[in-house]
Amino acid sequence: MSGYRNARKSSRRRSSVTSASVNDPIDIARSFARDVVAPNAARWELERALPRQAVTEAARAGLGGLLAPRSLGGAGLGTSALADVMATLAAADLAFAFVLVVHNNLVGAIARRGSAAQHEQLAAMIAGERLGAFLLTEPGGGSDAANITTVARPDAHGWVLDGEKAWITAATHADVLAVYAQTQPGSGARGIAAFLLDADRPGVERTEPYAMLGGHAMGAGGFRFTGAAAGPEELFVPAGEGFRAAMEGIDAARAVVAAMCCAMLQTALDAAVAHTSGRAAFGRTIADFQGVQWALADVATDLAAAGHLARAAAEAVEHHHPDATVAAAHAKKFATRVAMTGITQCMQVMGADGLRHEHPLARHLAGVKIAQYLDGATEIQNVVIARRLFTRNGTTPPATR
Repeated sequence: MSGYRNARKSSRRRSSVTSASVNDPIDIARSFARDVVAPNAARWELERALPRQAVTEAARAGLGGLLAPRSLGGAGLGTSALADVMATLAAADLAFAFVLVVHNNLVGAIARRGSAAQHEQLAAMIAGERLGAFLLTEPGGGSDAANITTVARPDAHGWVLDGEKAWITAATHADVLAVYAQTQPGSGARGIAAFLLDADRPGVERTEPYAMLGGHAMGAGGFRFTGAAAGPEELFVPAGEGFRAAMEGIDAARAVVAAMCCAMLQTALDAAVAHTSGRAAFGRTIADFQGVQWALADVATDLAAAGHLARAAAEAVEHHHPDATVAAAHAKKFATRVAMTGITQCMQVMGADGLRHEHPLARHLAGVKIAQYLDGATEIQNVVIARRLFTRNGTTPPATR
């Protein structure tokens, strides 16, 4: 059992989520991962496209509104339970699971922050009939989320948006766009607001989907806005609150991604143990060699540590702990690092068989490399951690002096 799952069990008493509300979605995710995702993930990658129908099926099964309250038709879960569910799916395929992470985060945000009129979109989103996307990153900005150049200009009818967004999960099929834009050029984070727009309106253009190392089930791509109109009722988060709202969502996603990396590493470790236990070499099984045993023991130790960091981060985010941002940065940084080295090690002890598509290790290796960039690259996690480290010691980080 992975360190993440062990940590989840040991901390369940402290969770604000009831056992019933946790177990039902996890059971759904486990069945869906086994019956739909695992048998089709390799094919989805070969087709290089987001499997839209499978996303709809997952939502209809109960995985489309995990963070929305029951009063609005959701499951009423918190970040810890979301991490449990998405880790279960990521054990089969991170790319598919991350589409649902983004969608659920937006559904939850609309439930928390949206107006009564915006709440009317929730039923279709929870049912998977409409897919949500989070539009923050830009082609020239990368992880510098405050340096938004997409502009929202007020006019007599509301707002007009111009600019471009990049590296958007589900860009190829998204229907509901949370677009972060600068309303006061030159004001930095203070001027950032968010708008909820339909993807098919005039002035909104999908750019070409990305060809990547792997993970094409994410449907990653971009959007271009050219005089796209937004009515006053489509303002989602006002200026002055947009950047903070975006960062809250990113903290949650970082904790969830850490849990997903633990799940992929656990799958790789299980596969390596099974393979080396059943494969003979030089008159004994590969697993009988101490070098193999110790290599996998190191993977197991790293997995246990990453699991506890991921669990702590999810709980900190869920309970709005003052250190939640740093906890999420620690968890994502460490989990992506050890998953990368650990999956590689598991592949190595399996020999060339680790490359074969009947094992998920190659897919997970691509997935964890993608995870190192999701919601802020590893270097950004170091910025977050170092900033807190120096601030606590009463000094200013050198890079910001």
